[in-house]
Amino acid sequence: MDKILASLKRASSYRLANATAPGCLLDEASGFTRQADDLVALDIDVTDGRIAAIAPAGRTPNGDVAAVDLKGRMVWPCFVDLHTHLDKGHIWQRAPNPDGSFAGALETAAADHVHWSEDDLRRRFGFGLATSFAHGTAAIRTHIDSSGPQAEGSWRVFTELREAWRGRIALQAVSILLSDYFDEPYGDWIADLVAECGGILGAVTFMSPNLDRQLDRIFAAAGDRGLDLDFHVDESGDPAARSLKQIALAARRAGFDGRIVAGHCCSLAVQPADVVRETLDLVAEAGISIVSLPMCNLFLQDRQPGRTPRWRGVTLLHELKARGIPVSLASDNCRDPFYGFGDHDMLEVFTQAVRIAHLDRPYGDWSAAVTRTPAAVMGLADAGRLAVGAPADLILFRGRYYSELLSRRQSDRIVLRGGQPIDTALPPYEELDDLMEKGRR
Repeated sequence: MDKILASLKRASSYRLANATAPGCLLDEASGFTRQADDLVALDIDVTDGRIAAIAPAGRTPNGDVAAVDLKGRMVWPCFVDLHTHLDKGHIWQRAPNPDGSFAGALETAAADHVHWSEDDLRRRFGFGLATSFAHGTAAIRTHIDSSGPQAEGSWRVFTELREAWRGRIALQAVSILLSDYFDEPYGDWIADLVAECGGILGAVTFMSPNLDRQLDRIFAAAGDRGLDLDFHVDESGDPAARSLKQIALAARRAGFDGRIVAGHCCSLAVQPADVVRETLDLVAEAGISIVSLPMCNLFLQDRQPGRTPRWRGVTLLHELKARGIPVSLASDNCRDPFYGFGDHDMLEVFTQAVRIAHLDRPYGDWSAAVTRTPAAVMGLADAGRLAVGAPADLILFRGRYYSELLSRRQSDRIVLRGGQPIDTALPPYEELDDLMEKGRR
């Protein structure tokens, strides 16, 4: 990989020859020979930071273009991470989850808000962005805790960092607060703040007698302000948790024409088949996209002291996708009470999702779940795909096949932004030591 990196540095025009890519990530793959696992062999020409040509490997004349032989190594577009919590990230050392439970996570994260000065937020948030960038992520949607006194400052930090990272990471933000707040004037206040900051309106839904009324108010608030919606939904193993269905019905009542995302949807996996069929029909009708967070759900769901978990916590990925519902995978929490691990690496997310949810045999087009599908959900036309004219925002892996790509960490990957290699050195954890010490006093 060092030789490849040296060849690409400071070159404004070159060919990535004899590359391998998932066929589903190409805009037009009809002229390519499909290999095992839907992979294709291709050449990619890059000129002045953009993809100038894509052709089957070896079928284009060399001309004056300097060819860099990848010898079958994989090339992917940069990742798109649809669901994160950058404002919570990297607080584990000062706010560890006492028992690994969902209740423990809620209580511990809320108690840590006392430390969320704008400087604290800015540095931890920025640490997450720098780590994501180094791993090859080009776009992120983050949820912002919006129910406490820190909400306004958190949104202010988001808008600052969105501008500071413009051109490197396309950054979006969603409010996260209980749907109960939309029974109060606070709901309108937060909707106004989200609109002012150019965000997405979001809430956490739980089954309650008031849920339909709250959802109607959320949809009305979004419609009045031209906002998209993004919900935390049914994050439990309770078969009676069916707010995904209620969201779909609320979308129908509202005639809502914006984008709707539902995250988690864990309880769908433990519901009766007839309930699942009805819910999927409604979700498809409403045009709702689903984002699964396999690592965090594996950490939290079905956790009981002294008992081995009986299920993996993920939603019905295969069934949702088979119904034509867009499905994405994302990283969710990182080193905070909701998930004590993670490194903002979407390759790790994809690798673990393949293992947890059996997204292999066949792999099919599941690679789109961390690239072009979330890019479409975020409204990013040029991200997450291999297309002529698109920015040459690419990741070059040593792995040639999925069995190689997903078996080693690919820590020597080359990340190209605008056709040029970036520094992929990760920020050291020591950068946050002083913040963690303050929290432990």
